[in-house]
Amino acid sequence: MKLLSFINGGRETWGAVVGDGVVDLGKVFPQYATLADYIGSGAYLEAAKHVAGRAADAKLADITFLPVIPRPEKIVCAVRNYMDHHQEVIAAGMQRELSEQPPIFLRVWRSQCAHNQPIVLPKVSESLDWEGELAVIIGKEGRNIPEERAYEHVAGYSCYNDGSIREWQFHAKQIASGKNFESTGGFGPWMVTADEIEPGKPLKLEVRLNGELMQSSHTGHMIFSVPKLIAYASAIFTLVPGDVIATGTPAGVGWSRKPPRFMKPGDVCEVEIEGIGVLRNPIVAQT
Repeated sequence: MKLLSFINGGRETWGAVVGDGVVDLGKVFPQYATLADYIGSGAYLEAAKHVAGRAADAKLADITFLPVIPRPEKIVCAVRNYMDHHQEVIAAGMQRELSEQPPIFLRVWRSQCAHNQPIVLPKVSESLDWEGELAVIIGKEGRNIPEERAYEHVAGYSCYNDGSIREWQFHAKQIASGKNFESTGGFGPWMVTADEIEPGKPLKLEVRLNGELMQSSHTGHMIFSVPKLIAYASAIFTLVPGDVIATGTPAGVGWSRKPPRFMKPGDVCEVEIEGIGVLRNPIVAQT
């Protein structure tokens, strides 16, 4: 099942994809104000039953997409979690050693933008870079989750573009400043529930800029697996339904190219992940 958050008729809501349309489950279950609430209740496990026999309330082409989880409590992002990306960072002249534990940072929810909504190049930068990633949406609360139980806490998966403002990222040894500009992190178009994707299955991941292939890999190349990321993050803080874990990007980012290449206003960036779909974002300049 594909679940999403969206705006229809000026009303923010959430629902499920059926064919080329969407069933507004926010109207069916008003007790759940958001998709995160629906996930947290556990009711999402029967989403297929909840949409059975219901006609679509709107066409996908007619709604305004929201980030899958518009205001998650936490967006946990993995750094250099693909060996080929780690190697291209070294080749570009940045000295970084592999760590024994996952390096992570946090994004704020205002840094996200939805499918078909613009990623914004801020006024202070000319180095807006792409990073296609698999996003994991947490479905069950947990602290100190063991790796062997981690998939029990996964509600589903989505596409993420961890858009990076590179010169701000490199202002200091910590990188969060370059990762939290408003409307730079594409998230969507929807969440595919975990029952549709075999745990640990390598999923093909591609990023295209104006149709040109920039990144091509699969999630089996991660250094730290999804269970490891969940176990590590949950040792630090309680993971709650609707939390998002962006699992890192493979090689092919723009700043490591010679010469570097970045996203410009008028460009269109797409992140496609096997079994999930295509996240599409036009690029605009901050006004």
